[in-house]
Amino acid sequence: MGRCRVSAGLDMIVVRDPCAKGVPVKIRLERDVLAEAVAWAARSLPTRPSVPILAGLLVRAEGDQVVMSSFDYETSAQISVKATVTDDGVALVSGRLLADIARSLPNKPVDITCDESRMELVCGSARFTLQTLPVGDYPALPSMPEATGTIVSDEFAKAVGQVVVAAGRDELLPVFTGVRIEIEGDTLSLLATDRYRMALKEISWNPRSSRAEGAALVPARVLGETAKSMTAGESVTLSLSGGATGDGLIGFEGDGAAGVREITTRLLDGEFPKVRHLMNVQAGVSVRANTAEVIAAVRRVALVAERNTSLRMLIGDQSITLEAATGDQAQAVEALEAVVTDQTGNGLAMTAAGFNPHYLQDALTALDAPYVNFDFTAPGKPCLLTGLNELDGDPLTDYKHVIMLMRLPA
Repeated sequence: MGRCRVSAGLDMIVVRDPCAKGVPVKIRLERDVLAEAVAWAARSLPTRPSVPILAGLLVRAEGDQVVMSSFDYETSAQISVKATVTDDGVALVSGRLLADIARSLPNKPVDITCDESRMELVCGSARFTLQTLPVGDYPALPSMPEATGTIVSDEFAKAVGQVVVAAGRDELLPVFTGVRIEIEGDTLSLLATDRYRMALKEISWNPRSSRAEGAALVPARVLGETAKSMTAGESVTLSLSGGATGDGLIGFEGDGAAGVREITTRLLDGEFPKVRHLMNVQAGVSVRANTAEVIAAVRRVALVAERNTSLRMLIGDQSITLEAATGDQAQAVEALEAVVTDQTGNGLAMTAAGFNPHYLQDALTALDAPYVNFDFTAPGKPCLLTGLNELDGDPLTDYKHVIMLMRLPA
């Protein structure tokens, strides 16, 4: 096996097979199977590849399987589908172009033949010829780590969606662009923060070992897209190797309508900040309200919120009022019924709070509960949002979302 050094944001060693080369391929697939498989694998292709070869989609035919793969030195995607294979072989073509073509083909079987210079697709009377890329220049995909456990796919997708909203997007602070996955026995925790908000979700899963434990910092964008793309099957297998730094790898495997799907990605380097303690808010004032009503009111009032200014929540006696303005040009006010509780017994310790309207909308939407509970401590301090199934019930503890409040003018 050969070794070469490449640069893709971080220097890393990529292993290639020096004997790899395109050989004749002849296969037949159903049009829908081809279109779905190519679209799924091509979605991971880099928009601006560091080297042109990474724009390619690797098509490998062997036995009764066709495997389609993409890789950008950080994240790999691979899908295996059933096909009629006449000649085994491997070819590399432009992934996005192949996806566009597959999507446009008529609903008939597709015959694909390849040699070392071109790929030909025939579907009914439609015929496409594509130039192939040199297979020998394509990096070898990383191997899937050993399975750590499985989780119900729909629950996993929902949990990830609730947490990634709090992840950062500033690539200059990469540690905040990740989601920390923590494994402790049959509990899987997901934690994200961009320094201004934090989200924590805890779910049950099926580890391979009852003593399983570990942690990984996974790129939030990759995790979010992966979780959504794995919902076709009943479960997702999570595979973790290495430590919680960039020398580790995490893999996900699930079934789809077209075939088995696999994704691996490198873990982020750096130590995730210790923010769990911020979830332990000792409330001075609690506010409970209908989640849908609050979301609708926030969206309306936020229409006039000036950029970088807060949406104000005025806390009254069994009601809250939302306010926002753009100077003297526009103002909005809306009052809502709420259950307001003074936890100290000394009168309301807080009568107003300032929220970033976008953060508040994200948190409320992610709750996925009919009622919301706000726990306030003091102006400018963290506010904890939790869900409620009943207005007078106990807060749900499996999902917590903390928002740092904005300071209001005196």
